[in-house]
Parts: sequence; C-alpha cells; structure tokens
Amino acid sequence: MTIESEARRAWDELPAEELGITQRAVRTMIEMVAARGAAAQLVVLRHGRVLLDRSFGAPRDVPFLLFSAGKPLTAVLVHQLAEQGLLSLDAPVAQYWPDFEKNYKQDITVRQVLQHRSGLPYAKSLYRDALLAPDWNRSVRALAAARPHHAPGRLPAYHTLSYGFLLGELVQRVTGRPLRDVLHERVLRPLGLRDTHLSAPPRRMPMRGASGGPRALQWAANRRIAGRAVIPAATISSTARDLAVFYQALLGTGLLSADSIAGACTPSANGEVDRVLGNRIRWSEGFQLGGNENDPERARPMGRLSSRRAFGHNGSNACLGWADPDRDLVLVYLTNRLEGSPEGSPYQCELSDTLLAGCH
Repeated sequence: MTIESEARRAWDELPAEELGITQRAVRTMIEMVAARGAAAQLVVLRHGRVLLDRSFGAPRDVPFLLFSAGKPLTAVLVHQLAEQGLLSLDAPVAQYWPDFEKNYKQDITVRQVLQHRSGLPYAKSLYRDALLAPDWNRSVRALAAARPHHAPGRLPAYHTLSYGFLLGELVQRVTGRPLRDVLHERVLRPLGLRDTHLSAPPRRMPMRGASGGPRALQWAANRRIAGRAVIPAATISSTARDLAVFYQALLGTGLLSADSIAGACTPSANGEVDRVLGNRIRWSEGFQLGGNENDPERARPMGRLSSRRAFGHNGSNACLGWADPDRDLVLVYLTNRLEGSPEGSPYQCELSDTLLAGCH
C-alpha cells in the first residue's frame, strides 16, 4: 500500500453507531451544510476516529481563512513556552518585551493577555488596528506605545486583533525566532499539518458574503496585501482535517501536558459581559469554553448542549473548531460564507447541538 493510499484510508468514515452517534444526527448535519449552499468542509472525530470527513464545493486540501478560529494556535505556543520554563504566565509582558511597559502597562501579565483581560483590546481603536494590521512592526509599536483602556485584570474585553500581535511578539521575543518558524517547528510539523499557514497559501478559498453580508470584511479578507500579511488573530488558514488533528492532539498530550491543557482551559470569565463583544463568553486562557449557564437561551457556537469542559473557538461566525473531553469528540466546520447578521452563530449552534444530541 502506498503512503498516499494509506493517508486516504486513515480518513475513511466509520459507521456512526460504531462510534456512538446516531445515523440521524450524521444525516441531518450533512443536509444542513449542503443546504446552506456555500463552500465548506466538515470533519467530526469520535474517540480519535473519523465519523465525518466531507467537503462541499471545495477540495479537502484547500485551506479556508479561519479568522479568530485560528487564535488558539498562537495561544498554544505560549503555553508550550511556559511549560518548558521559558516564560511565566504570571510575569509581566514587559519582562520579555521591555518597550511594552510604557504608559502604565508594566504590570500587564502574559496570563491577562491570554484571558482577554490585559486592558488592551486594541491600541487606539479597532478600526485603526485593522488599518495597521498588514504591517507587523507598526502594529506592534502601536501596542507598545498604547495606554490601557481599563485596569488590567478587571474585566474581559475581546482582543480582536491585538491578541495575535501581543502573543506573537511575545513568542518572538522569548525564542528569538520568527513566529512562522516557531509555529511550524512546535505545532505544524509535529502534527503533520501541511495545509495550515500563518498567512495565505498559494491557493485558499475566497470569502463570499451572503445576501446583505459584510462587504468590508469580505473585501479585506480577499485583499492580496492581507493575504501576504502575518496577522495571527485573523489570517491563519487551514483545512478542516488539519484543525481537527490539532484539537484531537489537545484531547491527549500531543502538544501540551495534561496539566498545561487543564490550565489553558481554566475558566477566566463566568457570566461577565465582554466589554467588546457585548455578551457573556466563557473565556479561558486561549479558548472559548462550552456550557450554557448565565444565558441558557443564547445561541453559542459550541451548542447549548455543550459541556462545561468543551473548548474551542469561533471565527467571525464562519469557521468553528472545538473539542469536548467529556464526550471525546471533535467538530470542525469551515466555510467561506460571511453573514451580514448574527445568523452564523445560531447556525453553528444548531450544527453543534445536532451532533451533541446524537451522542450516546
């Protein structure tokens, strides 16, 4: 058997009942994604084995832009460095990046950045950060010169773009190497993720807006300059297979020790309203968490039925990846469809809940 045929066999779908999922749930998920009429990839793993590996209007090896669903990759690098004693999560960021202490930021810790609690969700405004984003050096200098918008540690405020620049620059300062090289050496190569890229690969699915969709976001996502740029919180691209392998590794100890994974998934916000997003997110130190307390009726990407220990990340209500340790389950859904309303989040919620309701 050739290596190529062996790789294909590894992704063969297994019978749903063999993996403890109802066939009805599987059929409904496939119908939901097909009916949406957008390019998409859908992968579900149970007990590390393939339940679903489907592609809709896109080859399986062509990456999709992850938006914020790529944030956990950079966060995992920081946890790896902490695990190896190369940095401390409770140390000030300025200990590793001296210029960062300007304008009352000397006490902001690495952990607070991971938790979206640094007080620095943007430099001056999200709009200005977006304009600077294609230029790494200007973005980093702006954050180093910025003043916190509220007291560090006091409340969660989603670091839409600053998250990747703050953590990415930290990784570069600690390792003395480009973020691209560190990500490849510590995550992509060990897991065999050949279709995951820090910036746009030679081919990637172009984003498409639904009727009334966000034209500005679609335009920015498809710009050539944005494609070449390194914007870790927004422009990582991957396939559903690669992202599923990443989450499966986090269910074990393929990337982090059990203690480090537990630390990364420790809740840092429970019931607080995020200052930027305006709703309640169960944040941890690099992930969004499952569970439906405090606002049980609100649609959540990981599902209303998600367990409190589920962890993952949504990306602009288009892309989603999560893992559930209690059910030994991984779901990744990637699409190029951008919504002009919050419709994407209820859709992701329904997709996740369809799977969760079918588990036994």
